[in-house]
Amino acid sequence: MPMLLWLLLLILSEQMDYNGTRASVPKGVAPKAVLLLDPPWSTAFKGEKVTLTCRGISQSPARGDTFWYRDEKFWKIQHNVIQIRESGNYQCKIRGYSLSDAVHVEFSHDLLILQASHPVFEGDNVTLRCQGKENENAREKVYYKDGKQLPNSYNLDFIIVNSVSRDNSKYYCTATWRILSIVPIKRTSKSLNIQVQELFLHPVLRVSSSTPIEGSPMTLICETQLSPQRPKVQLQFSFFRDSQTLGSGWSTSPELQIPAMWTEDSGSYWCETETVTHNIKKRSLTSQIRVQRVPVSNVNLEIQPTGGQLIEGENMVLICSVAQGSGTVTFSWHKEGRVRSLGRKTQRSLLAELHVLMVKESDAGRYYCAADNVHGPILSRWIQVTVRIPVSHPILTFRAPRVQALVGDLLELHCESLRGSPPILYRFYHEDVTLGNSSATSGGGASFNLSLTAEHSGNYSCDADNGLGAQHSHGVSLRVTVPVSRPILTLRAPGAQAVVGDVLELHCESLRGSFPILYWFYHEDDTLGKSSAHSGGGASFNLSLTTEHSGNYSCEADNGLGAQRSEVVTFSVTGTSRNRTGLTTAGVTGLVLSILSLAAAAAALLHYARAQRKPGGLSATGTSSHSPSECQEPSSSRPSRIDLQEPTHSKPLAPVELEPMYSNVNPGDSNLIYSHIWSIQHTKENSGEMPFRQIEVRWQCFTETANCPTMHQEHKELTVLYSELKKKYPDDSAGEDCSRGRAHEDDEENYENMPRALLASDH
Repeated sequence: MPMLLWLLLLILSEQMDYNGTRASVPKGVAPKAVLLLDPPWSTAFKGEKVTLTCRGISQSPARGDTFWYRDEKFWKIQHNVIQIRESGNYQCKIRGYSLSDAVHVEFSHDLLILQASHPVFEGDNVTLRCQGKENENAREKVYYKDGKQLPNSYNLDFIIVNSVSRDNSKYYCTATWRILSIVPIKRTSKSLNIQVQELFLHPVLRVSSSTPIEGSPMTLICETQLSPQRPKVQLQFSFFRDSQTLGSGWSTSPELQIPAMWTEDSGSYWCETETVTHNIKKRSLTSQIRVQRVPVSNVNLEIQPTGGQLIEGENMVLICSVAQGSGTVTFSWHKEGRVRSLGRKTQRSLLAELHVLMVKESDAGRYYCAADNVHGPILSRWIQVTVRIPVSHPILTFRAPRVQALVGDLLELHCESLRGSPPILYRFYHEDVTLGNSSATSGGGASFNLSLTAEHSGNYSCDADNGLGAQHSHGVSLRVTVPVSRPILTLRAPGAQAVVGDVLELHCESLRGSFPILYWFYHEDDTLGKSSAHSGGGASFNLSLTTEHSGNYSCEADNGLGAQRSEVVTFSVTGTSRNRTGLTTAGVTGLVLSILSLAAAAAALLHYARAQRKPGGLSATGTSSHSPSECQEPSSSRPSRIDLQEPTHSKPLAPVELEPMYSNVNPGDSNLIYSHIWSIQHTKENSGEMPFRQIEVRWQCFTETANCPTMHQEHKELTVLYSELKKKYPDDSAGEDCSRGRAHEDDEENYENMPRALLASDH
């Protein structure tokens, strides 16, 4: 009993010691002890001795006692070296090692035995020796395997069988003896099973989990153990699933790391181990692995840019993720109001992205995503996406009561951007000066009201800004029309007192009013003329004064918005011309003394003219006859003082130009004697002589009433009261002669009679 207790404690202590052995040894398998034979043959003749030695891998002597077993039963405890004489299956065990492989030692009574060398491992070459008890008499030795003669094995004391395996093949040999060297006797040995030891153990597939979670990693280990007597043999490993090679194939590493297991990875797994020389290969048992799928949960939708606030034209990213879930997940994205999804992706991942390029206004709205890994879709919460649109170029328009803006009108400036996210701030400008601003929280733009003044003419613009960049409108020009103010009429003469012949400037000006302004000039409500002014300063009208130009003057200004009339200005023209005053004063005295004689002569002349009238002479209408080459004064250019009828002749003088030389003015004075004197110019054609002028009295009035009858007299032999020579201008053109003629006529018109009392005082 104490012996058995001691043996149990020894076994437990050895097992505890095993737990601290080499890491290369598979878990739960201790290295085997090595049992050696000496001589190294597994078969011997009866009566011979065989020495057994038990040791470890290091070939150092075993520590402590050795446990010996025979025919799988504990035999005895003794040193690690013993001698045996009995047949049996022997095993040994020493501290730190597991039980050795069994070695069958056969002690035969036969005369012929087949011996095999020991130890022999898988793939080794083994030596077979056919041995007779009296070996010197045995001849013609032949070796067989499973009843067939091995090649090249005749009459050899031993042969070598290459790369044996544990296949339970039967080996034997035959030999011949001759009795008395005459009679041959053939003997056959017993069959021999070569004790081929395992070079390495059958591999065992170890997995980190037989039910891994989908998506989780897994490690496969192909465990085996080399024989301690063959520690330098190189092995390689390969892993399989359902006949499909995993990884890169054969590898010297006994481990295979699988980063993630999926449901389709479920199946039968095994591994194989072989020597690098490919002569020994072993396969493990299969292991069933079932991958477990985890349903998706906590689906979340995230939008970039963060917050879902985008500007039109930017790119949007929709990120759908799950907190948990394994295997292949199908992600889909959806927008409120759309039946079909925006996109779908199926992948082995806990998140997926959908890119929306260059978002538009229509992309605004609510979004969600869904995730499904066969257990049913799980939806995320809704996310609001806002697409802000930069403002377009605003359009500025004017809204006024009438087509033409007037001073005092209320002008509405309306600025509107047709595109742009509200709120939009509108600013209004006049010549780049800010007028004001207004914010629009919805469509329709904004307005700014302005009460127009004359200073509001110019260029207007506006800009719109919603925080995404301001846009400026095109400039719009506004012209504020100002009605003319009441004009002021100013008369500008050369001197303080205007006289006949002066040039009078009538100047009319409105101090306010938009241009152009049309000015009209009036004398006693009769239109004198008009002039247009396109800028400030008014307009003028020049008038060469005659005695009829005394009276009331006014002007009118009009720019299309209503005419304005000036106040009336009274103007008086004196009767004496400035350049003929001296001549008139000297001659008027003689004229007055002669007036009575002229009256008598006028009567005689009238009688003579009537006596000389013949058919074919001057017409009774009194219209003067003029050749087309002569200069004619338009009737409107010089107002007619008195309606005269011209006497006619049967043969008109050629050329004859009747010009009024002087006449009385101011008929309101009843003390004046009135006369009208005309002149006749005589010119001889092609004579080269200087022309001369005769002055004759056409009519006289000796009464003091205003309605003085007119008298017409005309005769070639009239008494010359005054004469004037005209200088000839041979180089002048016809036009220049006419101009000079008119100048002389203007000078002649300035002659006028003066009151008798005034002439006397002046003289």
